[in-house]
Amino acid sequence: MVLVIDVGNSTIIFGLYDKHELVSYWRLKTDQNKTEDEYGLQLLQLLSTKSAAAEHIEGIIISSVVPPVVDTLERMCKQYINIDPKVIGPGIKTGLNIRYDNPREVGADRIVNAVAAIREHHGPLIVVDVGTATTFCYIDEKNNYIGGVIAPGMNVATDALYQKASKLPRIEAGKPGKVIGKNTTHAIQSGVYYGYAAQVDGVVCRMKKEIRQDPFVIATGGLAGRIVDILTTIDHIDPYLTLKGLHYIYTMNRHETKKG
Repeated sequence: MVLVIDVGNSTIIFGLYDKHELVSYWRLKTDQNKTEDEYGLQLLQLLSTKSAAAEHIEGIIISSVVPPVVDTLERMCKQYINIDPKVIGPGIKTGLNIRYDNPREVGADRIVNAVAAIREHHGPLIVVDVGTATTFCYIDEKNNYIGGVIAPGMNVATDALYQKASKLPRIEAGKPGKVIGKNTTHAIQSGVYYGYAAQVDGVVCRMKKEIRQDPFVIATGGLAGRIVDILTTIDHIDPYLTLKGLHYIYTMNRHETKKG
């Protein structure tokens, strides 16, 4: 089995692959203050719920947008699973041709999503990852990674209103019953929810206009399920796109995995 770990700003997802099938996955809150022992004990407990043992794991790969957590997880993997994990970054083969001005600036999550999108579909593609930040990645018809857009996520907008507008309450982001809110909570929910949907559709439409093509648009990310039903530009939603990409990249680099 192969363990894939996707570290986001808000959530860490652990996915367990048996051959080419994702058999289990778990979400934990991203916490930079947790030790390798805390993460390790949690992971062993999660594995036990699926009757999976650490000794059955043959390899691990990590993608992270939170650098301090990577060191902790690497120590955890060595101590609790006896595996030196692969980490998305320099030296890892991805097969992705990156046409960014500075390829090192492309986040690990964007690289992994692009690899999976190309394997699952074919360019031209736009990948929209809906999370703490929202990223839009464009892959051309030759499967080159060209670039994209980075914008604040829905929860970031909600938190910003609470922090910067003294009279506005903190609310839970959610889908309101109507666009026109009749109280402050519903008005904020409407502004965040429908405003965010308009942002996603608007950016995708502008990207299409700029490239003068009609690429296939894939949505993924922890918040995609909340918003996708009112989006007009999304062709397909794949909540497991990042985990798939990690597994594809692990397979490319399998022979370099070290145990012990």
